[in-house]
Amino acid sequence: MKNPKIDWFFNEPGKWEEAYQELREIVLGCGLTEELKWGCPCYTNQKSNIVLIHGFKDYCALLFMQGALLKDSKKILVQQTANVQSARQIRFSDIEEIIKNRSTIKAYIKEAIQNDKAGLKVEMKKTIEFEIPLEFQAALMKCPN
Repeated sequence: MKNPKIDWFFNEPGKWEEAYQELREIVLGCGLTEELKWGCPCYTNQKSNIVLIHGFKDYCALLFMQGALLKDSKKILVQQTANVQSARQIRFSDIEEIIKNRSTIKAYIKEAIQNDKAGLKVEMKKTIEFEIPLEFQAALMKCPN
């Protein structure tokens, strides 16, 4: 069900207005609850964040919170940076791309919902497992205790 408190996001004139509205219809058609989190429409299942809609200069996207768990049979998921552990995006350059891939988008959303219902979570790396850039290490060494 559409959350009227979030309508402003979808009615804001701009490059992605139509694409956002199309994504909203697709996601809501999968039975999720619409909320506003991090300044973006976020869709939840039993209070668990599943996917959100957001946009950038060159693309708009669906961000799957536990996207690393998705099978990604179409090879369309993007890991934004090397350090992003669980989230994955499906990026779109125009509304036609969204319309053309409507059934695939729904399938990915439904898989994300099923993973959530099964209690699956990405196992996160421990802080010590991350590589620390040399510049940062050097700066830390200069700091007084």
